[in-house]
This record gives sequence, C-alpha cells and structure tokens, in this order.
Amino acid sequence: MGRTLADSATILAEKQARHGPMKPPMPLAGSEPPRGWTGKLWAMHQGLQKASERDLDFLLLTDADTLHAPESIAALVAIADAGRYDLTSFMVRLRCQTLAEKFLIPAFVYFFFLLYPPAWVKDPRRRTAAAAGGCMLIRPQALARIGGVEAIRGEIIDDCALAREVKRGGGKVWLGLTETAASLRNYESFGEIRRMVSRTAFNQLRHSALLLIATLTGMFFAFLLPVALLFFGAVLFWLGAAAGALMLTSYLPMVRFYR
Repeated sequence: MGRTLADSATILAEKQARHGPMKPPMPLAGSEPPRGWTGKLWAMHQGLQKASERDLDFLLLTDADTLHAPESIAALVAIADAGRYDLTSFMVRLRCQTLAEKFLIPAFVYFFFLLYPPAWVKDPRRRTAAAAGGCMLIRPQALARIGGVEAIRGEIIDDCALAREVKRGGGKVWLGLTETAASLRNYESFGEIRRMVSRTAFNQLRHSALLLIATLTGMFFAFLLPVALLFFGAVLFWLGAAAGALMLTSYLPMVRFYR
C-alpha cells in the first residue's frame, strides 16, 4: 500500500521495456440505453454480456479514470479468496491537489465511511452494504444470482445498489481503502464537489424530506453542538472540548491518508 503512483508508473515502464507494450483494452461499440436504464449501467451490461462468453472467476468493474498499480487487482483477488467474498471493493485514492479538493475530499471519504463502516459492510448479520464504483471485483455467479446489473438498471448510486443486492441475495461483501488505485478525476472548484455530492446524497436518502431532516439533525448534534457547548459554562465547555477532541481524533487518519 505504500507504493506511490510514480513508483507504479516506473514499474509499468520497466515491464513494457522488458516484455513489450501491454495489449490495450478492446473498446466495444455500444448502443443507446433503453428506457429505464442509466447510461453507465447500460454500458456495463453490454460489456458484461461480452465477458460472459468466457469462463471467468472474477469480473473487474472500474471507472475509466481510475489508475491501478500492478498489485491493485491482485490484492482484491487475495481478499476475495481469503474471505470467500462475492464482492470486494476499494475506495480508490481520490485526487487531492486543488484547494477545494484538499478541503472537501478527505471529509467526503470520511463521511462515506461513517455511513458505511467497513466492519458493518462485511458483517453478514447487518443489512449495511456498500461498494465504491471506481474499483469493484465481483464473482460472475454472484452477479448472475441477482439477475445481473439489470437488477439495478435505473440506480444513480449503482455501486452501493449493487452491493445491497449482492448482500440481500446472501452474498458476502467487503469494502476497504487503498493507495494502490487512484482516481485521476479532478475537481477544480468547491462548486464541482458540491454538485457531485448533492447529485447523489438526496437520492441516497430516497428523496425523503423526513430522512433529510433526520440526517441534518443528527449531524447538528454530532458535529455542531459540541462546538456550541464551548460557550456555555465550565462543565459544558469541557464536555464540548472532549467531544471536539474525539471528533478530531477520528478525522486525523483521513487527513494523514491524503497527506
């Protein structure tokens, strides 16, 4: 996990010099999505139909702007084999270079893992299920068991929907964080990140005003109330200070991860 993208590029260049250039992926000529399908899932469906012509142990679903280090996929396969997981997924390292990215990307990933704790995701006794669409490895049998991506054909947050269906169908799901794969997508402004979050967040709350109010209320008590307590007497000050210290302690690992 400690290898940098520069190291990975060097390794790839050395392998290409030794063995020749890697065979590029073969693009498929796709068609327009039918009614009720999102464009991304229809593209995945067509690719999966082509892949079904071969006898495969795993299928890798990844974004075009995700850069994989040589050991990235091998790590997912090893995790899947060791835990007999049907779906394993890495939250890839998101780009964090612009001012907006440095302020908001660590917080975005932090809240994602608050909503979907990996320990809960992999626990078959819990209903919590999630995956990160930039890097998902799934067994073809598990995908067939849920009816393929057609089962989630209209979903906007397709990665978490896929994990939910796999787990609901009795499959095992694993989610983790990695430095061996990275997203090259850049967000130049705060507005771009805001639009990315707002496009998906309300959908995740099933477009429910009640769930939105409950979420905002919970965030107020968890993150804003401790700050307010600093201004209301000695006892409340120390309660607020303790809560603030715990919040910062829980957030620091994400700050360190993104340097």
